[in-house]
Amino acid sequence: MPHGVVTRDDLLFEQEIQRLNGLPVTTPERTAFDLGRRGRIGRAVERLDALARATDLKAPAVAELAARHGHARGLRQLETALDLVDAGAESPRETALRLLLSGAGYPRPRTQIPVVGTDGYRQYYLDMGWEELMLAVEYDGDHHRLDRARFAYEIQRAEDIAEVGWLVIRVAARHRQADVLRRVGRAWDARTR
Repeated sequence: MPHGVVTRDDLLFEQEIQRLNGLPVTTPERTAFDLGRRGRIGRAVERLDALARATDLKAPAVAELAARHGHARGLRQLETALDLVDAGAESPRETALRLLLSGAGYPRPRTQIPVVGTDGYRQYYLDMGWEELMLAVEYDGDHHRLDRARFAYEIQRAEDIAEVGWLVIRVAARHRQADVLRRVGRAWDARTR
């Protein structure tokens, strides 16, 4: 067996298999069933978010499939993971950030919040946040700073979003979780006073 390849002996029902370009593959629901009950919960949610973003995955359909596999391992984790799925996450880092915020006791943030610029034409989407507070948290990957055109766009975007009243906490890979939570906490306190 090649290094890194894991095989499993799982029960698959006929309705859990579909053909994609002539190849038999598991349905998105079956794939979610397998991904959501294995590994760490955070990693499972990251994978489910990506699957939900790429397909029309619906959590109730996965739960229905899980009911047919009542003795499978990891069903409690799957249930928890399905409750946390959000197709608005555009990267595993965004998922991890959202889970960090929720785990710290903040209300579940909405993802992909539309914001219209003051000119009424430019429209942006915020990674996640709380609309009633006009408070957002965004994850900035390396692509935000390595591409000159993207970098210039991000400067204009940040100014436009601030101009309409949003407070945005920007998070990068090297930020420590405690620091992120402290920064969000200060912004939350300022917006809820």
